[in-house]
Amino acid sequence: MDLLIILAEVSIVIFIFLLGNWLLNKVVKLFLKHSLVKNQGRSINTLRQNIKVLLILTCLLSCLLIIGANAFLLYRGENLQQYTLLLIKRIPSGFWVSLGIGCAQSIGTLILAAIAVKFVRYWFKVANIRAKRIEQSTTDDQSIDTFFANLNNIVTTGLWLWAVIWCSKFLKVPVVISEYLSILLRIYLIVAVGLLIPKAITAIIDSLDALSIRYSSPNNLLRFYDRLRHLIPFLKRCLEFVIYVCVATLVIQQVQFIANIAIFGPRIVKIVGVIFISRVLFEVVYLLVEEILFKDQNLTDIQTSRRLTLVPLIRSFLQYLVYFGAIVSILYILDINPTPVLAGAGILGIAVGFGAQTLINDIVCGFFILFENYYLVGDYIEAGKAEERVVEGIVEAIELRTTRVRHPNGQLQIIRNGDIGSITNYSKQYIYAVVEVSIPYDSNLAHVYKVIEEVGEQLKVNYPDVLEPTLIDGVESLGESNLLLRTLTKVKPGKHLQIQRVLRKIFTDALVREGITIPLTVKTSD
Repeated sequence: MDLLIILAEVSIVIFIFLLGNWLLNKVVKLFLKHSLVKNQGRSINTLRQNIKVLLILTCLLSCLLIIGANAFLLYRGENLQQYTLLLIKRIPSGFWVSLGIGCAQSIGTLILAAIAVKFVRYWFKVANIRAKRIEQSTTDDQSIDTFFANLNNIVTTGLWLWAVIWCSKFLKVPVVISEYLSILLRIYLIVAVGLLIPKAITAIIDSLDALSIRYSSPNNLLRFYDRLRHLIPFLKRCLEFVIYVCVATLVIQQVQFIANIAIFGPRIVKIVGVIFISRVLFEVVYLLVEEILFKDQNLTDIQTSRRLTLVPLIRSFLQYLVYFGAIVSILYILDINPTPVLAGAGILGIAVGFGAQTLINDIVCGFFILFENYYLVGDYIEAGKAEERVVEGIVEAIELRTTRVRHPNGQLQIIRNGDIGSITNYSKQYIYAVVEVSIPYDSNLAHVYKVIEEVGEQLKVNYPDVLEPTLIDGVESLGESNLLLRTLTKVKPGKHLQIQRVLRKIFTDALVREGITIPLTVKTSD
């Protein structure tokens, strides 16, 4: 009988160990199914092995202690059966009743949780199928499967953790354990849902993006969408950051000794909102400005150039204005009075201004360039001081401090407005394409003039940029073996280089066709 009692006690310990090992395997499998820890599978398995070894050692130690204690009692001559019954009788009867009720309630809770898991899995499967039918034209099926799989894992793990919490309450375990389990459940749900929401938002934004592109047309407001579409990545990053901040704030609130830090979460969210709204406001206002300036389709070239010149300036002004407002709003969010800060910045600006005369000179010269209409965006100019390198090309942008000029060879030249120096503008009203042609002394000038005039007439017909037929200005110079004729062709502003190249080719072909020999040395000037 004594041996049976010892075996029974050892069997109870082994049963508890097997139950703990089974629960450990179940929990690990649930975690491995979740996308949050899939990449940490090896670490989790290592942790499981360590916990399992600890349980085995605890089980062996408990069994040895039971065997040793019973052997000691037998050595003292105690009756194990009577001693065990006496220990059992010392336990209040209410404990056994509470334990039985707690076990029954725990089993019922686990069964209810298992049923709920099956029910949730079924309805998520149905929702997954219906979502694919609704979004089949805009969203990838794999992303929908991943979303519902992650959601199913979150809800399943949450249900099992909820069941464990209630089982701990039913079994009258220490309140501290139940509280910590409740905190663990809340943190898990917050983190899991917080990491799942960005994926759902990304899928929704991508779907709306595809629909907006599909239904946009020149006749509805969606025609502006393509010009604002570059804000989508910025929107995704801001939303992800806001969600992560909210998750971190909610998690911190669950831990009492660091809960005070959570007050910074809403402020960070407001700051991100201010930054995003500022960026969107700037882009929308800039888009409206462009729409208003270029709404008229019958603008002349000069009007178009003037408006192209104003657009970068308005963009810079709007950018500074919106960002200044954003900084002031952020200061208010941080409970910082912006008045002293702005006053100090004003004083600092005055001090810097005295030492930044070059900057002020550039800005003032930039205003004079615009107001006195020296040149506009799209004009072909030569500019620069005599002692410095001359800048030549097409004006791409006029900003407050600098002018950007694209050289005919392709390089971008940036010159400070204060160093612009003298300006030669080839894009005012008209310009002459000057081409000098060298012919032999024995050529018939009347015939050559006739050929050139015919070429000029044909050129005006074929090229809209030519305003008047080519004129022969006369003999420019007398060389050692040739005459140099100077021709003028009136063309639209900035088109002289192109027409010069065309004329040189046409003159060469026409003179060769008429049997007029062109000397090897041909002098041309612009």
